[in-house]
Amino acid sequence: MSEDLGLWSVLIAVIGGAIRVSTPFLFVSLGETITERSGRINLGLEGTLVFGAMSAYGTAVLTNSPWAGVAVAALAGAAFGLLHGFVCRLPRVNDVAVGIALMLFGSGLAFFLGKPFIQPSVPPLPAIPFGFWSSLPQVQAALQVNVLFLAGAALSVFLWWAFRNTKAGLIVRVVGDSADAARAMGYDVDRVRLYATATGGALAGIGGAYLSLYYPGSWNEGVSSGQGLMAVALVIFARWNPLACFGAALLFGGAGALGPALQSVGVSQGYYLFYAAPYVLTLALLIATASPDRALAGAPGELSLSK
Repeated sequence: MSEDLGLWSVLIAVIGGAIRVSTPFLFVSLGETITERSGRINLGLEGTLVFGAMSAYGTAVLTNSPWAGVAVAALAGAAFGLLHGFVCRLPRVNDVAVGIALMLFGSGLAFFLGKPFIQPSVPPLPAIPFGFWSSLPQVQAALQVNVLFLAGAALSVFLWWAFRNTKAGLIVRVVGDSADAARAMGYDVDRVRLYATATGGALAGIGGAYLSLYYPGSWNEGVSSGQGLMAVALVIFARWNPLACFGAALLFGGAGALGPALQSVGVSQGYYLFYAAPYVLTLALLIATASPDRALAGAPGELSLSK
């Protein structure tokens, strides 16, 4: 009986952890999906995520409003996306090199500007208690679902629909699949990619706001733990499909929740090894998609690491 209760507790903890941990993965991967669907890759979203976390936390400290922090984080992310898009419009500029440069720039700027905000506390983003029906504290805690997770889930469904059924979605797909065809149809390829990159950056900034304002709910220099880079691998795994990004984000979130879940039920030896599960999963996915045929299956035609 106690073993069954222990397994049940671990399962509940993993489910709750998957919901909490997956939200930044979800927003960054959806943002990168929009960007890559337009034919551009942005590896700078790790820096955008960190800067979004800092700007959201700093704004919440100064205004005492977590939602103001989310708004500022989105604007900061969009600004980073616009900068990336403008630089990539220049001739002989490599998308990957620009992304790496902006990743370092965003992280460094966040560390520099964020030092005064390491100690103060702020009101967290609200959560909805979906576990009200249960008297078990574990269930109630696990089913405290943040509003941003629900917004990200709804956004993944909307983007999946929009890429297939709206003019804007179809334009992004045409630009990403064939720039020449898009130009022949009268579309400004650079402008579409600029807007797509800015939108992707805004979503990454919101993912950063979630990190600092809800889970783990503080600002420090190691708050992202490389989630921005892992989310890029998640997009490839999801084959540039927003709905698949939602499922993959939950998978990554569940992997990240294994260590804390085992620790919560009293496992005192070896649980820390499971903290590396998201990184091992990322490596496994990169190896599994190392074949050019697999890696590019479903990829936009204009998306290339050589551009």
